[in-house]
Amino acid sequence: MAAGQPVQLPLGVKLRDEATFDSYFSGPNAGVLAVLQSLANPRELPAELCVYLWGPTGSGRSHLLQAACHRMAEAGGLAMYLPLDELMAHGPALLEGMEGFDLLCLDGLGALAGQDDWEEALFHLYNRIQQRQGRLLIAATAAPRALNFNLPDLVSRLGWGLVYQLQALDDEGKQQMLKLRAERRGLQLPDEVARYILSRGARGMNELFAALEQLDQASLQAQHRLTIPFVKRVMGW
Repeated sequence: MAAGQPVQLPLGVKLRDEATFDSYFSGPNAGVLAVLQSLANPRELPAELCVYLWGPTGSGRSHLLQAACHRMAEAGGLAMYLPLDELMAHGPALLEGMEGFDLLCLDGLGALAGQDDWEEALFHLYNRIQQRQGRLLIAATAAPRALNFNLPDLVSRLGWGLVYQLQALDDEGKQQMLKLRAERRGLQLPDEVARYILSRGARGMNELFAALEQLDQASLQAQHRLTIPFVKRVMGW
């Protein structure tokens, strides 16, 4: 394979259809969203070609990385999303040739910390991407220096670009996110119903979206709008 050519691997990795920029309620992360929209636009030269995101569970790290891949592909570019924590069995050879994509998104970076062969492979991949002026988007649960990497030069590289801490949504933000997701499904979610879901169900974003999926299916089958009594009956609250 010629140097710089993108590889195709049978990874079984698929982007979620709903993981787009339009379905992401940015809230306190509006500035980050704007940066990523620029990074994922092959017709635009972003302020920085390498962006590192970190934040707690539910802050939308994976959503944003997949959204960036969707946007790059829609514009005719080549993008690859790698959830590293799910792909460790492939070994560090997984990273060979990945600099050939217009946008490479590496999720779950912390899984590589302490794995010397992976760290070295990532270090060299970063350098190859820099040399060809490629675009790299990385996500992890913590800032580069907090991930306990063994390779100091790798930590230094990861801090070269823009580093953003994603802020988790407060209750108002979660309510607006639920309403946005419901609207995209063709559902009307009144404010009082959204508040009820937040007050009674699990508060993590994945759990909230799962509840919305369940309610969407039940509403479709029953041909019933979302009301508090209906939600209470469907969810067993």
